[in-house]
Amino acid sequence: MNTAHPEESLMARCLGAQWQQLPPALQAHYRAGAVREEGRMDVEFPRWMAPLLRLLRCMGVLVDRAQPQVHTVVQRQTEGRRQRWQRTLTYADGRVLRFDSTWVLEDGNRLVEYVNPWLGLELAPRVVEQSLHYEGACLVVRCGQRRWRLSERWLFGHALIDEQALDASHIAMDFRLVHPWFGQVFRYAGRFAVQTESAP
Repeated sequence: MNTAHPEESLMARCLGAQWQQLPPALQAHYRAGAVREEGRMDVEFPRWMAPLLRLLRCMGVLVDRAQPQVHTVVQRQTEGRRQRWQRTLTYADGRVLRFDSTWVLEDGNRLVEYVNPWLGLELAPRVVEQSLHYEGACLVVRCGQRRWRLSERWLFGHALIDEQALDASHIAMDFRLVHPWFGQVFRYAGRFAVQTESAP
């Protein structure tokens, strides 16, 4: 299995020396070039969140349908200081939902995930005992060359992400939004097989 070199991987550039602490499956998960992953995710949220999630879907944020063990394919392609994510979720009744985003390295090593041209989430990753833990640092609103950084905790909840290698080619991930008043308001979590490909 190929592993990323720091000058090739956005996550490696962001982590610096901590990158070498990640096991091969997590390094492959974030390598440069083309990566395809397939697995199943549990998607869950309280019923009262459904109207807000439908609104967020209009802005390209997350998915608005809960179900256990949703078949999911994740494809990524790195282009310089950008990494494009395409997530395709196929539900038991055949309905397909897409959640796409773009990671961008800004100001050297700030990692921002944009869900549309003007709204993103700055991520703060760190390695803890060979697992990758990261959380939302702030929302980023951009208009042309201008950027505004806002707290995300009181709007959508605080993003918490945990990822770990299960073996040489499989990973587990857990994404949660936790609001300071309402507790956990969204979660998707699952296991994936990592397949690396040559970049086109």
